[in-house]
Amino acid sequence: MTEMPGMVRTVLGDIPPEHLGVCDAHDHLFLRSPMLPGQELDDPAAALGELTAFAAAGGNAVAQWTPWGMGRRMADLPELSRRSGTHIVAATGLHQARHYDAAELARLRDSLAEMFVHELTEAETRAGMIKVAGAFHHLDHHTRHVMAAAAHAHHATDAPIGIHLEGGTAALDALDVLCGTHGVAPHRVLLGHVHRFPDPAIHRQAAETGAFLVFDGPSRAHHGTDWRLMDSLAALVDAGHAHQVLLGGDTVTANARSTADGPGMSFLLTGLRPRVERELGADVATAIFVRNPARAFAVNWRDTLH
Repeated sequence: MTEMPGMVRTVLGDIPPEHLGVCDAHDHLFLRSPMLPGQELDDPAAALGELTAFAAAGGNAVAQWTPWGMGRRMADLPELSRRSGTHIVAATGLHQARHYDAAELARLRDSLAEMFVHELTEAETRAGMIKVAGAFHHLDHHTRHVMAAAAHAHHATDAPIGIHLEGGTAALDALDVLCGTHGVAPHRVLLGHVHRFPDPAIHRQAAETGAFLVFDGPSRAHHGTDWRLMDSLAALVDAGHAHQVLLGGDTVTANARSTADGPGMSFLLTGLRPRVERELGADVATAIFVRNPARAFAVNWRDTLH
């Protein structure tokens, strides 16, 4: 891989993007929410087992999209990275309002941008991306407020913004707000869960802006659209957008790990990557798993809020 500009901020420090390697571009080692009672990812030993299995399958890096206030266990991530030998990119940001205590959100409301910048540039374990979340087929008031703060933090740092698209919807609305209203360059935006709404016209329109499209899974919760994955990838490749596609496991429950009922992070490399190579070619597979994540997470870091 040729040398790229910028640095990827991992929990162990900044690395050149060409050192990121084979990347799971959207996943969770830890996750906790009142909306998912009894389904917490909160076991460091299990997280290490998942990372170890991913590394054994040829994986080198994982982007954990768990944002602030959802049990992301930032202090545990550096040791997990060291012990597993995998790079970890952590997230700051906020999810949908329903995942938080209302009083806590109110307390943070006017300081979100500053908090995001602090976690990206000054925290003991630093984030390397910002996470925001849309609502189902629309962007509610909370989403728009968090997006404004995320855009402010992006302009202060150049950090990429990953978007949870609820059910894969409202991708174009999200791009209109972040890029149109707030001036975020489209190539700094990662649209998550696009496979959950497998509309090829929407995928193509989103890709034409320059944004990254993040497909994740498979999952039991979204199995109804998993079978469309390869068709969606092929359509984007045929339209000339292979350089904007990312894949992730999006493991959100303990039972979904490779050490439980699966398929887990390692399936990206033992199941999906061979199929991508067979059906779309080895170069496309390398783009999706290596070159594209390196560009998506590489940042020309600016460390002051302005």
